[in-house]
Amino acid sequence: MIIDTNVQPHFRYNAEIRRYLPAAHKLRSIPDVEQQWYQAPGGDYRADLYGDGYPGSDPDTLSRHLFDEGPASYAILNPLTRGNIADYLLNSRICAAVNDWLLDRWLEPDVSDRFRGTIRVNPEDPRGAVAEIERLAGHPKLVQVGVPLQSREPYGKPMFEPIWEAAAAHGLPVAVHINGGNGVDHPPTFAGHAHTYPGYASFMPLNYFVHLATLIVEGVFGRHPGLKFVFADGGYDILTPLMWRLDTFWLSMRDQTPWVDRYPSEYLPGHVRFCSSAFDGPAQTTHARRWMDFSGKDDLVMYGSSYPHWSTSGPDDVVDGLDPEQREKVLWRNASELYRLRVSEGSGL
Repeated sequence: MIIDTNVQPHFRYNAEIRRYLPAAHKLRSIPDVEQQWYQAPGGDYRADLYGDGYPGSDPDTLSRHLFDEGPASYAILNPLTRGNIADYLLNSRICAAVNDWLLDRWLEPDVSDRFRGTIRVNPEDPRGAVAEIERLAGHPKLVQVGVPLQSREPYGKPMFEPIWEAAAAHGLPVAVHINGGNGVDHPPTFAGHAHTYPGYASFMPLNYFVHLATLIVEGVFGRHPGLKFVFADGGYDILTPLMWRLDTFWLSMRDQTPWVDRYPSEYLPGHVRFCSSAFDGPAQTTHARRWMDFSGKDDLVMYGSSYPHWSTSGPDDVVDGLDPEQREKVLWRNASELYRLRVSEGSGL
């Protein structure tokens, strides 16, 4: 019983998205879906997954890999868009086109009922993002809202709150994922651009903590008790020391944030989840069980393969060293509760 919470389906070719764009936008210049900066050595995708189109572009092939040859019961599809684009209206149209494509090619034809999808929205356009959520939130196979990790402002800032309010009102978690392409991007570190891919891959996912800290400190989680964020690129291995630091500073400066009525770390169970990453965790798995105990991470982490990327990880690697209860939570129970998927112990689904 495994729920894969981080799968990226792709267009068969870059121009396929134009079939889903309004006539006024079909001829616009649009970035390619592949990231142009910091490409992984050997390519961003597993070499054995290339065929007639991009890896992850054929539903039948993906189903065979994840469900037939692999052990997954469900897959949460979180397609990438084209990153941040200076023309925010065009970017919103691209998000809507990705959503329509996901429904048309992946979710509606899925007779196995094992795919669930993501409503991609553009946080640079809050009004448009709310409208897109309202347009699609009623679809039973769309189970979360997706936004890029890259942002001009932390997600706890007031301009984004209408988006989070709409997501919470519909019971949809907000998934935050690195979303490249060659649109308007931002440095992966506070000190600027890394020189190599290892520098990018090591530091870029850690930007989640800026979003998380401001969501807590600005009171967003307090105002929206049902709001949940999923940080899909890992980084949870440094969650504990960062939360210790945030708890300490909050304790000494509570007069500036009276609306934060508990330790910041106490907001984690009700509001935060992480997808697993091949790079997270202790190098020696003998420490894994104890490490997961810190900050209650076994209740926060969900298995995500990152299929079809080169860093795709299998479930056994993610839960190596954990005890049976921790394994169960990470592999399916946490995701089943978050996405309201019916997975019963001892059954295939």
